[in-house]
Amino acid sequence: MKPERLNALTDGVVAIAITIIVLELPLPEEPTFAGLRAVAPMLLAYLLSFVNIGIFWNNHHHMLAVVKKVDGGVLWANLSMLFFLTLFPFVIRWIDEAGFAPLPAASYGVVLCGAAISYQLLERSLIRVEGEDSALRRAVGIDLKAWLSMLSYLAAIGLAFVSPLISIAIYVLVAAAWLVPDRRIEREHYRHPSR
Repeated sequence: MKPERLNALTDGVVAIAITIIVLELPLPEEPTFAGLRAVAPMLLAYLLSFVNIGIFWNNHHHMLAVVKKVDGGVLWANLSMLFFLTLFPFVIRWIDEAGFAPLPAASYGVVLCGAAISYQLLERSLIRVEGEDSALRRAVGIDLKAWLSMLSYLAAIGLAFVSPLISIAIYVLVAAAWLVPDRRIEREHYRHPSR
């Protein structure tokens, strides 16, 4: 199978997940700033979810740009990542109905952590298929930022039971750190454009 087909599947699933999230957004009960202010927390939760899904999607595309082939292990790792990305609508709806309570806030972190672990499994699976001397392996190296992000998600999950706002602040900080796509992969891709 070619990486382009995997990209196409991922594009479709990501588009559906984002569409479901936006359809879950509550409308203001009145056409005033007070009505808009009442739904502002959910709008911000949507924005954070949109950004997080976009980060995974963006980095996924960069990663697949430097590989030539995929196998069954790669397909399952990709499906695992997509599974977690499709859980965003569920946790957003739960946060909307329960408020920024500890368990829904922690669950948001579980979804982020699951997606991050799955992304790492996908990366490792692609390196296994491409070989240790592959462009992807040269580009990612140890990937300290990914490991720090996962540790931050784990900390935020626990801290949600102390203060959900602390955990949400951690989710925002990690997302901010990933807003710029992974430049290491871009640099490797431009070094070897035939890939």
